[in-house]
Amino acid sequence: MGVRTWIEGWPVYRQLTGTDPLGRGAAAQSPRSKGLTARTETADSMARSVCPYCAVGCGQRVYVSDGQVTQIEGDPDSPISRGRLCPKGSASKSLVTSPLRQTKVRYRRPYSTEWEDLDLDTAMDMIADRVIAARAASWEDADDEGRPLNRTLGISSLGGATLDNEENYLIKKLFTAMGAIQIENQARI
Repeated sequence: MGVRTWIEGWPVYRQLTGTDPLGRGAAAQSPRSKGLTARTETADSMARSVCPYCAVGCGQRVYVSDGQVTQIEGDPDSPISRGRLCPKGSASKSLVTSPLRQTKVRYRRPYSTEWEDLDLDTAMDMIADRVIAARAASWEDADDEGRPLNRTLGISSLGGATLDNEENYLIKKLFTAMGAIQIENQARI
């Protein structure tokens, strides 16, 4: 490779002699970077979603190729975030694609040192049985003076900040119907 060919390939030379005097476009591109394409261009489909990290509800565009999430970006059509995401929202692709992500129900029996996998139906039945047992064991019909209480202090709810108003409303209705009075949301703490 001659000196002239080497100099012509140098970004500063391309910047000074080409159509990109500020060095922000073609002058700054190497042959490798010219060949790169955005993951969004090669995606099979795009789905709109909402960031799962907080109650703001920033819009996201989720790009999928061959059934796998390839990129998650802010949705410019979202009236809430207008295409912007915070650092947590920008990193949400790793939440979905991390090899460390748990995709099965894991259960560790009392006094055990090992985790075991459970199917979802078994886990849901175990949770329902425990809620019913805790409610029955701690149910209070009336106080010491005979005033009606109809409550339980054996179960409570602590909602996450990612829940929207409708989800919080349904959780409040469910736990109130079960007699729980300790119902709170992380966003208020």
